[in-house]
Amino acid sequence: MTHPLRLVAVSGGLQRPSKSAALAKHLLDLIAGEVPCEQRLVELGQLAPQLAGAVWRSHLPDSVEQELDAVEQADILVVTTPVFRGSYTGLFKHFFDFIHQDALIDKPVLLAATGGSERHALMIDHQLRPLFSFFQARTLPLGVYATDKDFADYRLQDEALIERARLAVERALPLVELTRLLSTAAAEDAVAA
Repeated sequence: MTHPLRLVAVSGGLQRPSKSAALAKHLLDLIAGEVPCEQRLVELGQLAPQLAGAVWRSHLPDSVEQELDAVEQADILVVTTPVFRGSYTGLFKHFFDFIHQDALIDKPVLLAATGGSERHALMIDHQLRPLFSFFQARTLPLGVYATDKDFADYRLQDEALIERARLAVERALPLVELTRLLSTAAAEDAVAA
C-alpha cells in the first residue's frame, strides 16, 4: 500500500503575494510531479499576528499549532525565506524556535531563499544549512536561490533558475524515494499491528 507523502513548505515571506511563497509553491509542484504527495504551504506572513508575541508554544493559538504540527509530521520539508540583513527573517527563526528539537531528525529538507541580488546567495549554506543541521535534518544537496529579476508577476521566469530548481528536485529524488519507502513500510507495520 502506497500512501502519498506529506510534503510541507514553509515560506518566511512577510507579505502577500510573496516571492518566497511563489518559489516554495514552484518547488512543491516539482516534487509533486515526481512522487504522490499531499501538499501544504505554510505562509508565515499570514501567521505573524498570532505568532509574533508568543514566548512559549503553549501560548500559541490553535491556528499556529496546526502549522507547527504539519511541519513536525511532514515526510519532506521545503523551506524558503527572503534574505533580510544577510539571514532569514526573524519570524522564520521564531517559528522554527517552536519546532521540537527532535521532530526533524533525518527529514529531507530542500533549502531555498529569495533576495534582491546575487550577493546573498551563500545565505543558504551559511544560515539555513546550520539551522537545519541543529535539527539533524537531512538538508538536500542543492539549494535554490532566486533574485527579484528571476520573477515576473510572482512566477519564476528565469530559465537558469527554473533549471536549477528542477535539478535540485532531481538530485533530491533518491532521498525522497527512500523516505516514501520507509513511510510506506511504517504505515504497513502500523496496520499489521
